Order: sequence, then structure tokens, then C-alpha cells
Amino acid sequence: MRKPFIIFVFLLFVTCVFSQTKVDSLIEEGIQLHEKGEFENAIAMYNLALEIEPENSLAFYEIAYSYLQLKNYSKAIKFADKVIEQDGEHVLMSYVLKGNALDYIGKTQESIELFEKAIKKKGGHYLLYYNLGLNYYKTNNPIKTEEALINALMLKFNHASSHLLLSYLMFENKQKAKSLLCLHYFLFIEPNTERSKKAYSLIKEQFGSNVKRDENNPQSITITFDPDIEDKDFRAADLMISMLEVSKSIEKNEGKTEDELFIENTESFFKFMGELKKKKHKGLWWEYYVPFFDDIAKSGHIEAYCNYISQSSNENAVKWMEDNEKKLDEFGQWLQQ
Repeated sequence: MRKPFIIFVFLLFVTCVFSQTKVDSLIEEGIQLHEKGEFENAIAMYNLALEIEPENSLAFYEIAYSYLQLKNYSKAIKFADKVIEQDGEHVLMSYVLKGNALDYIGKTQESIELFEKAIKKKGGHYLLYYNLGLNYYKTNNPIKTEEALINALMLKFNHASSHLLLSYLMFENKQKAKSLLCLHYFLFIEPNTERSKKAYSLIKEQFGSNVKRDENNPQSITITFDPDIEDKDFRAADLMISMLEVSKSIEKNEGKTEDELFIENTESFFKFMGELKKKKHKGLWWEYYVPFFDDIAKSGHIEAYCNYISQSSNENAVKWMEDNEKKLDEFGQWLQQ
């Protein structure tokens, strides 16, 4: 009697393994179709997988993702909910997907509530905080936006989108030094994309802002800054940035190129922020941004850094990188220390 039983168990095991392999294969084929933009065909593959394994959470999530790309937001939410109800693997990304779908159909406040609920339930994740911050930004809540983005970056400091959105928020709040720190780190992570071009342009714009020259008397210069910035050290930094722009016109800088001045002013800004840092300073700005850039300014690699982050918008920077591979390699080795 034992032999037929053993054979039965073996056959059952082989059947389960074959079924799982088939499910995995169908889902992988669906993912490949999705990546080609064939979203409806991808959904068909996922549905075949569900015929074999009706509660497969990955298949549910991928169907939701494909429906999101098709802008069928109600079905995207429906299948994301199936994963969320299971509360297992893929639940985190399903929260993100559902939240985005709600936002796309104009239910931004409901999306905010979903992300806050997910954060409490899952213990927080940088993607949940980022998307929460993005929705607060859309609803014009700067305090909550900043809080959420800082939480995202404290969990994953290399998240480029959080740096970029925080830079826009600081720019709109007229906090120039903070915006520049965010923009610089974003470009350090993502130096050569379409988003990089806008970030680089915003750096250049802010270095020239708050400085007005009298058209009739070029030597007459007016500098303005926001006295309402609470942190007096950042207030001093904003004033110093404007002073760097003014310094372009002094005699010792005559004949220098814009690229040379950009490198010198960037180095001066980073070192100035480093000098402002005190033991009492805590938090993202002083414990993450300022020490990193102060170290770069003192590393001897500031030229390599400035050309690297300028490559999306500056042909001279691209040529410099082509001609100075050794300096770039040395900068990369320094970063790994």
C-alpha cells in the first residue's frame, strides 16, 4: 500500500512544480509584452496565469499596472485592491499604484489618506512618503510636503525624485540655499536626463536671482533676500549666494569664463555651508547635504564634480569629461572611500 501512496505524492509534487513553472512563465511573458507597450496582450497572459493559480498576487499586481498604463483607472484600482486585501508580497507597490490611480481621477485627498494609512500599517517606506509628499504638493500644503519628502530621504537618501521635488518646494518658498543643495544632489544622482536640464537651469537661475543692476549705472547693484526665513544660518547662506553673483563683476574675475566662475562659486557655496555647520545643527540639511558637499569642496575634485553635474546642458562639460577621464576616475575612487 505504501508504494502507490508514494507514487501519488510524487505525482502531486511534480504537478505542483509544473503548474508553478507555467504560472511564472506566463507572468514573465506578460511582463515582456507590457515592456513593449502591448498592455492588453500582457493582461491576457496574466489572466491565463490566474486560471492556473487564481490568487496569484503578482499576476493581480501586473494586471493593475497594465490597466494603469491603459488609463483604465477603475480596473487598476480593482486589481490593486486584490493585492492589498491579501496583505502579502507586492502589497507595497499596490498601495503606490492605487494611490496614483486615485490621484489621476481627481481623488487626490483620498489618495493622501490611502498613503497615510499604508505608512501606519507598513511602518513607512520611501515610496509611500514620496508619493504622499507629491500629493501634498499638488494640494498646496508646503509644510506637509516638506515633512513627507524629508521622511522619504531619511529612508533612502539616493531617491532622485524626492530631492528634485524638495528643490522645487524650497525654490517656491524662496529658500535658495536649501533648493540649491537639493538640486546639486539630484544632479549628482541623475546628471544627464531631461529632468537634469531643468534642474541645472534652476541652479543657474537661483545664483543670479535677488541681484538687480541699475541699467543706467551698472556699478549700482541691489541685493534682496527674504528676512522671514526662520533659520538664520540659511538666511546668511542665501545672502552669500547673491554676493557670489555680484563678485563676477569685480576686477579679479574679469576674463574668467562662465564655467570657471560656476566652479569657483559652487566651491565657495559648499565651503560656506560647511563653515556654518555647528554641533547643534541636526536633521536632513545639516547632517546629510552640508557635510557631503563640504567634503567635495575640500576634496580637490570640485572641477570634476561641476563638469559631471553639468553634462546635460553644457557642451563644454561634455568635452571636459571626454578629455579628463583620469580626473573623473579619481573622483569616482574618492567617492568610494
